[in-house]
Amino acid sequence: MTPWAQYVVGGLAAGSLYALVALGIVLLYRSSRVLNFAHGEMATLATFVAFTLIGRAVPFGVAVAVGLAVSALVGAAFYFVVIRPAKEGTLLGKIVMTLGLALLLGGAVQVVWGTETQIFPFPLSDTRVYRLGAVVVSEIHLGTIGAGLALMTALFVLVHHTGVGLAMRAVAQNPAAAQALGIPARRIYALTWGLASALGGAAGVLLAPVVYLDPFMMLDPFLKGFAAAVMGGMDSLPGAVVGGLLLGVGEVLFAGYVSFKFKTTLAFALIVLVLLVRPEGLLGHEYRRRV
Repeated sequence: MTPWAQYVVGGLAAGSLYALVALGIVLLYRSSRVLNFAHGEMATLATFVAFTLIGRAVPFGVAVAVGLAVSALVGAAFYFVVIRPAKEGTLLGKIVMTLGLALLLGGAVQVVWGTETQIFPFPLSDTRVYRLGAVVVSEIHLGTIGAGLALMTALFVLVHHTGVGLAMRAVAQNPAAAQALGIPARRIYALTWGLASALGGAAGVLLAPVVYLDPFMMLDPFLKGFAAAVMGGMDSLPGAVVGGLLLGVGEVLFAGYVSFKFKTTLAFALIVLVLLVRPEGLLGHEYRRRV
């Protein structure tokens, strides 16, 4: 077996999850320049809702859809109730508001579901494996990569090939001009918050069967997703995907050939390196203000 090829496949599975988290972060940042530090807690909430419904004999697909819908509704409601009334506030103030939401959701999850680690029921197995040449891939890794690619493709089609996506891009570039042209900017912002939250929830559902379910399970993936967004470029959706996949593969290769103990620090080392060499990210664009 070729070790590096095996590592790359494992890295792609992890990287696809980082990319989903990064896409949600970048989607919000492009539209409102707000970094949502409650992104991980929204994903955790969606996963626990799905877990509860599955435990009550609700079909897996329906349970996951409801969990993602709950996460999306929380994101949209947070925009309407908190972010929109504070539109004159500073960006730092809005970021602090998202930190408050993170604490609120984290506490609510612990009160409702407790702090004990749970096993998340998943239709794919991590013990059933397939051999692709010299590489052995588990069923759950294949499913994770496939689901991640499907969600990324769906997002790109939505943003670049639909009227809603055109409205999202218009509002992100110039909200005042978009409103003057009849685009309901506030609804588009709410949709963006909801869509970003649902993407995070999808990452949580795919991650839960691997790391097990607990209220803090998204802490590390959120930090990795943020690192991937910075690496790829905070204003670039393709950059978020590239950053997530590169980080996932690099992390696994680093753990396999250098040190497993320090693989978590690789993300932050890459952030520093990218910001020093290319501050706008690998696929980002340098921001220039016309005066």
